[in-house]
Amino acid sequence: MATLLIAAGAFIGYIIAYHTYGKWLSQKIFNVDADAEVPSKQLRDDIDFVPTKKEVIFGHHFTSIAGTGPIVGPAIAVFWGWLPALLWVLFGSIFVGAVHDFGALMVSLRNRGQTVGEVAGRLIAPRTRILFLLILLLALTVVLAIFGLVIAIIFSLYPETVIPVWITMPIAIVIGLMVYKQNAELLIPSLVALVVVYASIYMGAYYWPINIATLFGIPDMGPFPNAVILWTFVLLAYCAVASVMPVWLLLQPRDFINSHQLVLALGLLLIGALVAGATGKADLVGSAPAVATNIPADAPPIWPFLFITIACGACSGFHCLVSSGTSSKQVESEMDAQYVGYGAMLLEGGLAVIVILACCAGVGMGDFTRVGEGAAYSYQPTLATGTDTQLAGLAAWETRYDASKGWGAFGLKDKIGAFIHGGANFLGAIGIPMKLGISIIAVLVASFAATTLDTATRLQRYVIQELAATVHIKPLTNKYAATGLAVALGGMVAMMPASATAGPGSGGLILWPLFGATNQLLAGLAFMVIVFYLRRRNKPIIFALVPMIVMLIMPAWAMLWNMFNGQTGWFFNPEKQHLFLFGVAVIGLQVWMMIEGLLVWSKSKGHLEEQLPELSTIRPAVATTSAGGSN
Repeated sequence: MATLLIAAGAFIGYIIAYHTYGKWLSQKIFNVDADAEVPSKQLRDDIDFVPTKKEVIFGHHFTSIAGTGPIVGPAIAVFWGWLPALLWVLFGSIFVGAVHDFGALMVSLRNRGQTVGEVAGRLIAPRTRILFLLILLLALTVVLAIFGLVIAIIFSLYPETVIPVWITMPIAIVIGLMVYKQNAELLIPSLVALVVVYASIYMGAYYWPINIATLFGIPDMGPFPNAVILWTFVLLAYCAVASVMPVWLLLQPRDFINSHQLVLALGLLLIGALVAGATGKADLVGSAPAVATNIPADAPPIWPFLFITIACGACSGFHCLVSSGTSSKQVESEMDAQYVGYGAMLLEGGLAVIVILACCAGVGMGDFTRVGEGAAYSYQPTLATGTDTQLAGLAAWETRYDASKGWGAFGLKDKIGAFIHGGANFLGAIGIPMKLGISIIAVLVASFAATTLDTATRLQRYVIQELAATVHIKPLTNKYAATGLAVALGGMVAMMPASATAGPGSGGLILWPLFGATNQLLAGLAFMVIVFYLRRRNKPIIFALVPMIVMLIMPAWAMLWNMFNGQTGWFFNPEKQHLFLFGVAVIGLQVWMMIEGLLVWSKSKGHLEEQLPELSTIRPAVATTSAGGSN
């Protein structure tokens, strides 16, 4: 019953929050204006700046922010128990994350689509622009490495996902051309594409699983499989191409297709969780501890690490990059901002709630083991030791979350697997076979990560070009050169070895705590920009000031713990000196930016920042039809 009540209550609560708190922010704080000219129309170039219907931009925005973060983060955090994770997701997404995303989107919309880093230079102090861009460069490098590895691991562990994920790319290009060149409606073609994607999920699960290492005759051995390494390079090469293409050609239609696929999968998960809870098949209280006492000895303290372990799903600094880096360049009316910025974050919070339930109640419904290779594989019930009974309940959860293995032994594949198998159990409650259910959930995870990966590459390209223009490195102002550097940096970090004896790529798996801390520090700095924007306009700021303080203190505390704790601190470990140096750079940049803010705080209230220069009266001629069928 707890599973049923939490699943239903969370989504009802999000609907109420959208129509109350979200509406207050939109109408009373930011005063959205239907007549305001937005960047997509001011600077329209039909490459990055493209006026887009809100349903389409919502699909892009949601699929871009909801990568593997709201899946991996909660899947780790339930080690401390499901209750702390659930509370942070519910209250964090409503009062912190959605405010952060919506605020960053509005600030960018009011500043011609500039990123929060660019805007910081005028709202706070000129030097903060460079500081912010450097932090973005570091954060996005880690994002590219992490998300590339996550998708590569999914393709390696679940080869049935390969065809469904890749088939959306050519379909999206065809739909993009139809919409942009022929002014076709997007809904019907995207629904047809959805049918094709789900048909490919079935074919991938039962007939065409693809193992890239086997396909090319490469031995798949060692602690870090060759298939993962191969897929990482293929994915980064794809991102290099996708990130320089016009948004209407691939990014928008692909994300719109994926948004249907992802929302459908989430809907199936929610229905499955409700049915499993109502029928008693899923027992949250009996399957996992509300507050765990038996946690790994080497686990970090829940304070402050809960707040950086669960980033996406509660609050994530990466979202400010999507809001101000791509979405603000496509929103066609300020009236759509609440729907896109605030609404998408609440839906991501809903995903995180489902992940928590799947990793606890779902896993408790019974564990399964993959048996066989190629198309002949199957999933068989995992039996409890010395019995012929399926491993279920608290025993199944404790096997998945075995504290005796240690915190560090719980790798990415285990975190992802807990959600995939638990989610498949929810789908099983509504009659979907385990083999097909696992494929649906694995494709869900890979699709989320893929949309985030190439969006992050595009954002990194913007950051590199801005930095290059500022420090006068002319070759890197070219979008192709900037994209090449972005992909190269991400690939280098992804392929780092974890130790002198480990293989390439294994080091990327130890980047999660670094990603979490850097990502959340970025959220705190984005809140700083939002606070200064409101303070200069004599607007209320307390609702943003409190989250800003939390998101500056908690991740800095966690970063310093990672760097200097006596047992596992990066400073004391020769093999993690690169992480220590990375941490020093991030903390140093944050402190510097906070000092810059304090220096201008007293004289900022009621004093508007320097305004942008007037737009040129000569604008480039562009096509009259925008992506998404809007004019």
